[in-house]
Amino acid sequence: MANWSDPRSTAAPFGVARGAQGAAYDQGLRSYMLRVYNMMASGVLLTGIVALAFAASGYMSLLFTDRGASPLGWIVMLAPIGIVFAMSFGQMRMQTSTLNLLFWSYAVLMGLSLSTLFRVYTGASIAGAFFATSAGFAGLSLYGYTTKRDLSPLGTFLIIGVVGLLVAMLISMWVPALNPVISIVGVLLFAGLTAYDTQRTKSLYYQVAGTNQEGRVVVMSALQLYLDFINMFLFILRLFGSNRN
Repeated sequence: MANWSDPRSTAAPFGVARGAQGAAYDQGLRSYMLRVYNMMASGVLLTGIVALAFAASGYMSLLFTDRGASPLGWIVMLAPIGIVFAMSFGQMRMQTSTLNLLFWSYAVLMGLSLSTLFRVYTGASIAGAFFATSAGFAGLSLYGYTTKRDLSPLGTFLIIGVVGLLVAMLISMWVPALNPVISIVGVLLFAGLTAYDTQRTKSLYYQVAGTNQEGRVVVMSALQLYLDFINMFLFILRLFGSNRN
C-alpha cells in the first residue's frame, strides 16, 4: 500500500516540499486529535449535566427506588451496553451521522444511570473524584500522545485485565472484602488504557487521514476515551468517595 500518510515519506523530491508535507501532516493530526478530545470531553460534560439535573429533578423514582431499579431503570442501565455493541460491531456499516447520534444518546443514558451517584455519595466526593480523574486522564493521555515507546503490547494484557476485573466484580457480590482491591486494580487498568487508547487514536490517523473513514474513527476513538474516563472516575469514587449515610 502507498505510504501516503507517513510523514517520513521520501516521495517529495525536495526538502522544502517534504517539510511542507510534514507540516500539513502535523496540522491535520492536531485537528484530528482536537476533534476526538472535543467530542469526548463534550460527552463527559453532557453526562455530568444530565446526571446532576436528573438527580435534582425529583423524578429519580421513575428509574430508581429504595428497592432498586424500576423496569424503566433497567432499560436505562442496559441500553448503553447495547449501544456500545451496536457501534463496535456495526461501525463499518453505519454512517458517521448515525454513530454521532448513538454517541450522544449513550452520553445521555449514562447521565441518567449515573444520577444515582448523588444518592450514594456526597457532592464533595463526586466533585473531588471528577477533578482527580480529569487531572490523571490529562497526564496519562499526554503521555500516550508524546511517548516514543510502543504501548501496543499492553493492549492484550489490559483487555484481559478488564475481563478479569468484571469477573472479580461479580464475585465481590458475595465477597465484599474484595471491593477495595477491585477499585485499585480498576483505576490502574483504566489508567493504562487511557495512555494506550490515546496512542492508538494517534496511530490510526496514519490509516484514515483524508479518507471517508476518518469521521467514523473520530467518533469511535472519542467513545473509547470517554469509557476510559468514566470508568476511572467510578473506581476512584468507589475508592475514596464518602457515603451520604
